[in-house]
Amino acid sequence: MDELLAGGSEDHREAPGTDPTGHLEERHHQDARSNSVTRTRGRRVPLSRTEENDESNHDWKEAIMSIQSDVEKGSQRSTARPERFETVIIGGGQAGLSVGYHLAKRGRTFVILEANERIGDSWRKRWDSLSLFTPARYDGLAGWPFPAADWSFPTKDEMADYLEANVARFELPVRTGVRVERLSRNGERFSVAAGGETVEAENVVVAMANFQRPQAPAFAGELNPDIVQLHSYDYRNPSQLRDGGVLIVGAGNSGAEISLEVSRTHPTWLSGRDTGHIPFRIEGVASRLLLAPLALRFVFHRVLSVNTPIGRRARPKILSNGAPLIRVKPGDLAAAGVERVPRVVGVRDGLPLLEDGRALEAANVVWCTGFHPGFSWIKLPIFEAEEPAHERGIVGSEPGLYFVGLEFLYAMSSVMVHGVGRDAEHIAKHISSRVPAGSAVP
Repeated sequence: MDELLAGGSEDHREAPGTDPTGHLEERHHQDARSNSVTRTRGRRVPLSRTEENDESNHDWKEAIMSIQSDVEKGSQRSTARPERFETVIIGGGQAGLSVGYHLAKRGRTFVILEANERIGDSWRKRWDSLSLFTPARYDGLAGWPFPAADWSFPTKDEMADYLEANVARFELPVRTGVRVERLSRNGERFSVAAGGETVEAENVVVAMANFQRPQAPAFAGELNPDIVQLHSYDYRNPSQLRDGGVLIVGAGNSGAEISLEVSRTHPTWLSGRDTGHIPFRIEGVASRLLLAPLALRFVFHRVLSVNTPIGRRARPKILSNGAPLIRVKPGDLAAAGVERVPRVVGVRDGLPLLEDGRALEAANVVWCTGFHPGFSWIKLPIFEAEEPAHERGIVGSEPGLYFVGLEFLYAMSSVMVHGVGRDAEHIAKHISSRVPAGSAVP
């Protein structure tokens, strides 16, 4: 499935267009830096819906300017013992900010650690033309609807700025430029190591998706060196490609969207199994009146969940094969001249080899083949086949450890913006039930 169906990324599992034989060695993360601290002191914004409505005309651009002007960079404190928090949230994307919002409403103390230098940078780094796959009315976090027309499709940069403005609006305690390198136990507390410093916590929320490291098949290294190869993580626009045909490997939402874009300037092939598509135009009138709420709020949010028989049957298939296309339809690809081809199974004479025995004379290959989970820094015995063992994000074997943002954590919508908020609230309630509000962290 995509990084966010409400945001867009390729499937993080082995791509349906490849043999799952390996992954890219290069980590596409920024190098760990000295832990600069961002302390956000946006003006007080009430959390209640009534007060929020009084500020409905609040200019979100103004909020962004506020956070940028209020940011202070400071050196990490060196203390005789590690800093201690009731809760550490690892990840400052929509999952982490959602958990922070719900903890703040309950009067809990916490800190959010974000590896990027700015909140929202994980969105800013995606391809230039990316826009969310779902309408703005489904793209807002709790407490603040997305500030755009309900049936518009926000760009990746607008989503990034919205997340950054959320930090200022709700005065969330965020530290940026802090890449967590190790999570382990130290007695009754969790130990979180980052950049030579350590913090301890009663609770830790890993607020990130299952896709942390770009992945491509091992045989990618056998392709002719003249072929331009990019993972979708590195793809920005067609100017990165050389003249000649482009093979897009992986037919999920990202692969379909990138195929449409490059087909305007290059002959384009799309490899991979058909993941299906929602049978209506997400931007159409019928969608606005009935179909989008039915699909996104009812089917994805309530029917396809771990609490229903149909959801439990569907979950393994969705995790392995990918989610249906949201915006692009097979007819769109055909009309644009994109040729569907079978899976890529290897290399012959330096060219990508298809399952039907053809070797394509491709000048470029874009791997929309997903991501490796990248949780090797978690040094706790909680994993089953690379997935943490949990019940709706609660890790029973490690009391106080939680996950939010995983694909199909509770429902198909768990990886969408409107779904992650429900999961975040569930985790915040559980944390609040463990320790009375106001309890000091010794």
